[in-house]
Amino acid sequence: MNERVLVIEDEVLIADSVAYALRKEGYDVSTVHDGAEGLAKARELAPDLVVLDLMLPSMDGFDVCRAIRAESGTPIVMLTARGEEIDRVVGLELGADDYVIKPFSMRELVARVKSVLRRSRMLPDDSNPDVMRVGDLTVDYRRRQVKVGDNAVHLSLKEFELLRALVRNCDRVMTRSVLLDTVWSGETCDSTRTLDVHIRWLREKIEEDPSVPKKIVTVRGVGYMFVSQSDDR
Repeated sequence: MNERVLVIEDEVLIADSVAYALRKEGYDVSTVHDGAEGLAKARELAPDLVVLDLMLPSMDGFDVCRAIRAESGTPIVMLTARGEEIDRVVGLELGADDYVIKPFSMRELVARVKSVLRRSRMLPDDSNPDVMRVGDLTVDYRRRQVKVGDNAVHLSLKEFELLRALVRNCDRVMTRSVLLDTVWSGETCDSTRTLDVHIRWLREKIEEDPSVPKKIVTVRGVGYMFVSQSDDR
């Protein structure tokens, strides 16, 4: 079965062009031109990826992204006509996996979609267990599922990749450069600012008190470490 992509874009010409380019690559594409309708369609279709415009009628892309991320880990590529860094950072904070700034080439967008989908399909190395349990945290690498205690935690693709990298190197300091290379290898990102945003958002989802993190700790001047014991370091 072809992978399903939902395009939520209010400009009909752009939506149709994106859909055409993705269909040529073999994807099953649906288009919606309204934010609220797009969210409803995402719930109905359970697509493999959502291409989401920022400026939408009835419900903007930020709210749609927030709602999708609260319910699933569906990869999201956000489209924005704005060039301000704050919009990209907010989009990342809400769980978008990548963004493309308008005007963009269809080749670039297709490449981003392929890259995000390829990462979402990645399975863990055979040398690693499918399920890792550290304290009250359970990470299922194969199903890309995370639980804190008995509660499921919905992570974006980037958040999951970041958590996976940290957990697989439990109790070892990971430098910022290594984390960036592991999670954002070959991609254009806002360097350490992007990493810090994802760390902060990840803490919001898995820490009991994100302001005093005990799972993902900062090693000043170096990077981050996932600790196996909830101590007071």
